[in-house]
Amino acid sequence: MAIRALLFDLDDTLAVDEAVSHETFAHTAAVASSRFGVDPARFAGDAMAISRELWAEGECRPFCRSIGISAFECLWGGFTGENAELTALRHWSQNYRKEVFAKALAAQPQGEGIPSDAAEFLAAEFASTRRARQRLLLGARELMTELASTHRLALLTNGAPDLQREKIAASGLGSFFHAIAVSGEHGIGKPKPEIFHRLLGELGVTPEESVMVGNSLERDIAGARNAGIRSIWIRVPGSEEQADVTPDHTITSLAEIPAILSAISEGTGK
Repeated sequence: MAIRALLFDLDDTLAVDEAVSHETFAHTAAVASSRFGVDPARFAGDAMAISRELWAEGECRPFCRSIGISAFECLWGGFTGENAELTALRHWSQNYRKEVFAKALAAQPQGEGIPSDAAEFLAAEFASTRRARQRLLLGARELMTELASTHRLALLTNGAPDLQREKIAASGLGSFFHAIAVSGEHGIGKPKPEIFHRLLGELGVTPEESVMVGNSLERDIAGARNAGIRSIWIRVPGSEEQADVTPDHTITSLAEIPAILSAISEGTGK
C-alpha cells in the first residue's frame, strides 16, 4: 500500500534539541567563568547533573513524564496555561531554575565568594540563550518542501503546549503540516496509540498508509508500533536511548527518507 502521510516528531527529529541544550550549558558556564572565576567545564557538568537530579526528585516529575517535558526544558519553558498541572509546573520551575544554578555554584571551590544573586542571573542567561539558539536539523526544510507536494504531513510532539508551539513557530515549518498534535494540549502523549489515531483521523488516512519519523525509541517508535504504523528511527547523537523496540527503518540523516518511501511504494521496503 502506498504511503500517503508522514508523522514527524519535533525535538531532535526536525529541530535540534539536546545539542542546543548542551551548547547553552557551555555558554552559561563560560559566562559564570568570566564573572565568577569558576572552571567552565566543571561548572557545566555540575549544572547538567544537578538539573537532572532536582527534576527527578521534583513534585512535578509525574506530570512532566506523562506529557514529555524534560529537565532541560524546565530551565527555559514558560508553561503558561490555567490548568492545575501547568500552574504548579510554572511556579515550581521558577524555583527549580535558581536552585540548579545555586547548587552548581556552591559546588565550585569559589562558592562562598560568589554574589547571592548570581544563580538568578545565570538562570536568566540560560533561558534567554536557549531560546535564541533554536535551529533545524540539517535538511529539515528541504525535506518538508520535497514531501509537501506528494504526502500529507503532520507533527506529533510531546511537551508543554506553549513551549512546543513556540518551538514550532521558531522552526518556520508550521505551514507544511496538515495537522499538529501537542501532547500537553490533549493530556495524552506518545507512546499511547490514542494520540496517533487522533492525528490520523485529522489527516484522513489509515495506519497502513502512514509512517512515523522520530528519534525516540521509547515514545516515537514504540508509539508507532502500538498504533500499527510503520516507523523510521533517526539516530541523533546525544539523544539515543535504550528501549525494547525495533524500528522498521533506521537512518542518520533526514535525506534518507525519500528513498525509503520509494522502496515501500515499490514493494521492496517493509
